[in-house]
Amino acid sequence: MFDKLLTKEILNQILHSIETVLQRFEHIKKEGDFTNSPEGMEKLDSICMQLIVIGEGLKNFDKVTENSILAQYPQVEWKKAMGLRDIITHHYSDINAEAIYNVCLTKIPALADTIKKIIKDIN
Repeated sequence: MFDKLLTKEILNQILHSIETVLQRFEHIKKEGDFTNSPEGMEKLDSICMQLIVIGEGLKNFDKVTENSILAQYPQVEWKKAMGLRDIITHHYSDINAEAIYNVCLTKIPALADTIKKIIKDIN
């Protein structure tokens, strides 16, 4: 059995980072909003940092729960979510702004919903 208090703490950290990504992404309407100005590049950098935090949190959560929880929520591609952390961390100079834009637009809102559901289900 896993430590519920620890799992909730990890999930809340992940959710906080997701909410930070959504807030920072709010005014980004196209990929070029990241790449066409120094401010946009700062947004991209800051969002990537939060994506690293999310991926690392997911890895920790999966480890703490002995791989028993995430598989119950197949609506998220967990391996890809965790793998994005590795790509950003180890290949940062090759980050594709379009890919990050698409992740923020299409994957992060669904991830937020799923993390909230997991938190509710654990409670």
